[in-house]
This record gives sequence, structure tokens and C-alpha cells, in this order.
Amino acid sequence: MSRTFTMDDVAILHEDNSVLVVVKPQNIPSQADQSGDLDLLTLLKQYLKEKYSKPGNVYLGLVHRLDRPTGGVMVFAKNSKAAERLSRQIAEGEMTKQYLTTVVGAPREHKGTLVNYLKKNALTNNVYVATFGDHDAKRAELSYETLEKRDKLTLVKVQLGTGRSHQIRVQFSAINCPVFGDVRYGGDVQRGCNLALWAYRLEFDHPVSKEHMVFVSYPPQTEPWGRFDIAKYVEQFSDSDDGDSDGVPLFVNPTTSDGLD
Repeated sequence: MSRTFTMDDVAILHEDNSVLVVVKPQNIPSQADQSGDLDLLTLLKQYLKEKYSKPGNVYLGLVHRLDRPTGGVMVFAKNSKAAERLSRQIAEGEMTKQYLTTVVGAPREHKGTLVNYLKKNALTNNVYVATFGDHDAKRAELSYETLEKRDKLTLVKVQLGTGRSHQIRVQFSAINCPVFGDVRYGGDVQRGCNLALWAYRLEFDHPVSKEHMVFVSYPPQTEPWGRFDIAKYVEQFSDSDDGDSDGVPLFVNPTTSDGLD
């Protein structure tokens, strides 16, 4: 039976008149789906309606999604103008999305780029690697860096070049390094463990002020994440140069970290 989520499960990183940035819990749909379970978009609309005593329907734009079993940072638009501008940043590759994942095994190269053509089976909701030119196959690209190996698992940082359904899970499975806990695509499953995929960092320009904003959320320190010193690697990322000195606002999930060096 699916659990019932409340706003107590959702960390709010930032809210203003234009955007709402939250940490999506794992195992809640980003938006309503065929399961009929409460979804994050609906939950956040209820939150806004109650907080601001809004009558009628509440506008909240879903500009990007995370798979149901994936947790991490998401931004929502609080008005249509913000939704349009954020969507444009996504379309033009100006919104940066980075993930942490734990995979079974280890990629052959320490750093690399994976490029595949992916196709989705609408009946099973499974995505698979197709060939170039195959009908409806879409190009998928990501870059990765391995951070640490523990036993048979490897901690990996991923940056998406495209935003395809199940992309990270399918592309790593295709190189025989499935995501830990991924029942659908062949990852080791351990009782009580969630999918080891977390949207840990999101960067975009504020749709009104144009200010560059950086949002970070660490994955929960449960299995298998607890095997790794996540804070050590997040703080040492070469692209994590957005401290107080350069004036770029940095919002970090307060329940997991006080800040980044």
C-alpha cells in the first residue's frame, strides 16, 4: 500500500512570488498519474491554497519532472510568466540538473559521456535503447564522473544533457552498471531500500530578477548512500564554486547540511 505524503515530508528550499523550490520525497509522483495516489503538484497546490487563503483553483506550473522513485530538487512556477521563462531555460539548455546515483559495478572510464537513442514502450512504461533512425527514438546524452567505490557499488555524479524518461536508469543499465535498487532495469534490490538516484543540484536564472540561483539537497543517509561521505564529494566538486564571495545565492537543504565550502 502506498504511503500518504504530507507537507511535513517536503522540504521547501525557497519560495517567492514567482517560484517554489522544494525537495521531492521519493515514491511520490511529480504529477497526477494512473495510480490515483496523491502527487507532489497537488500537495503543493493545497499548501499554497491554505497558506495564502486562496479561493478557487491555485496556479502552480510543473516545468520539469522527476520519476516517482527519484527524489531531489524541483522548481515549480507560481505564475504563467515564470513557467514560460523557466521552460525556455530548459529548452535552451540553460537550466543545469545534476544527480547523484549509486550504481552496481563501475563504469569502465572514470569520466565519460553516454549517448544513446531511447524509445519508450507506452504499454509497459519501459524505456529501452534503440538504434539511430528508429521510429520515435530520441537522442539521450549525459556526462558522468565516478566519485568512490565501495564493495560492488560506485557513487557517481551525473549531469544531464537531455531530459528523457528514465534516462539515467536506462543508460547506466546499458553499460551493465544499473542503478542500485532499480527493479525495472536490473539493479540489485535490497529490502527496505529506495532507488539510489537523487536530483541533488539545480541551477537556473530567476525568471524575474534574472539572478543566478543554485539549489542543493543531499540524498538521505540510508542504504546505500550511508556507505559514502556524500558531503565530502559535494563540497569538492569543481563546478561548486558558488560560495558567498561571488554573490550567487546558494540554497542547501537545511536538514542535511549547513552549507558548502
